[in-house]
Amino acid sequence: MKAKFIKREIETAVKEAAKYFPVITITGPRQSGKTTLIRLLFENLPYYSLENPDIRIFAANDPMAFLSQDTQGMVLDEVQNVPELLSYIQGMVDENPDKRFILSGSSQFSMLKSITQSLSGRTAIFELLPMSYNEVREQADKKAPDELLFDGFYPAIYAGKNIPAYLYPNYVKTYLERDVRDLLQIKDMMQFQTFLRLCAGRVGNLFNASELSNEVGISVNTVKSWLSVLQTSYVITILPPYFENTTKRLTKTPKLYFMDTGLACYLLGIENPQQLSRDRKRGDLFENFIVVEALKQCYNKGKESNLFFYRDSNQNEVDLLLKRGNHFDAIEIKSAQTYNPEFEKGLKVINKVFENRIENRTIVYAGVYENTVSDIKLINYKNMENFFY
Repeated sequence: MKAKFIKREIETAVKEAAKYFPVITITGPRQSGKTTLIRLLFENLPYYSLENPDIRIFAANDPMAFLSQDTQGMVLDEVQNVPELLSYIQGMVDENPDKRFILSGSSQFSMLKSITQSLSGRTAIFELLPMSYNEVREQADKKAPDELLFDGFYPAIYAGKNIPAYLYPNYVKTYLERDVRDLLQIKDMMQFQTFLRLCAGRVGNLFNASELSNEVGISVNTVKSWLSVLQTSYVITILPPYFENTTKRLTKTPKLYFMDTGLACYLLGIENPQQLSRDRKRGDLFENFIVVEALKQCYNKGKESNLFFYRDSNQNEVDLLLKRGNHFDAIEIKSAQTYNPEFEKGLKVINKVFENRIENRTIVYAGVYENTVSDIKLINYKNMENFFY
């Protein structure tokens, strides 16, 4: 398959922000397409990758000379490698507001900590995740759900540059383990690999740090530290429960999801879509897919996450709540291809708990039949983006 460029939905928000901010920062997981995006959108600016040792040494040893090479500004990729540049950039854009710096990096923690200290009020920050369903719809519509979940959504898959059997093992070895070593200096990498696989086994479930610490043989604090690294490396995301002053007892434990189902399938030892179709985690992986699609919709519009889930002490649950001001959209996610009235249980309960505050109730499933005119809408996952924003 010939490699091709795929237009990203985040482009509109980035270009709009560039009119008002002298610095644009784009972070996200490795191989999510950040470099391709910034080079395309800001092709008028010179590009420098701080992964290149020669460029990195020049930038670190003489920041002013490096940053002054072009009067318009520049694109700096993997800027977390030389964080001291940020203070110099602050001074430059303060003196010359027309100068533009485009920054990107794959480590959320090290980048954002430095940026909030040095470039507060001067930069717009965006998070670029792997491809959304809508971005690759032409190819994704042709795939069965199991194939879709197994392949995942990294750009290399859809641009014809790689296949899941090669991409995900090398992604873990080349990027994830390297980033982890840099951040935590882990000595026993096999123990961390066990931790990764156990996290994949908890996709779509409540995250219990104590339980995981017992299984891996590490302290609860270490579990939390490693989990934080997986979040800052954009490997996982944590979905918080929604709770407020209600008469019901609500869970306060978050749920765990992976940023990409293809990576989760690899860590679960799933080798092909046929195996996935029989795997006990299939439903959880489908839920993971829909939740992260909603998150991509937030980020691609330059917005922060407005996503939660609901669960009470009676095990009533709604998979996804989209908070809009003081109101909510409630979404139940099912991997089944056949509708079952039981799908509506949580949606009926939450309508009573959040009286007059639930604007839309929707079931997203893998079936073909749709009903968008009833009180509880039933839609196929291919049309889900219409219900997120």
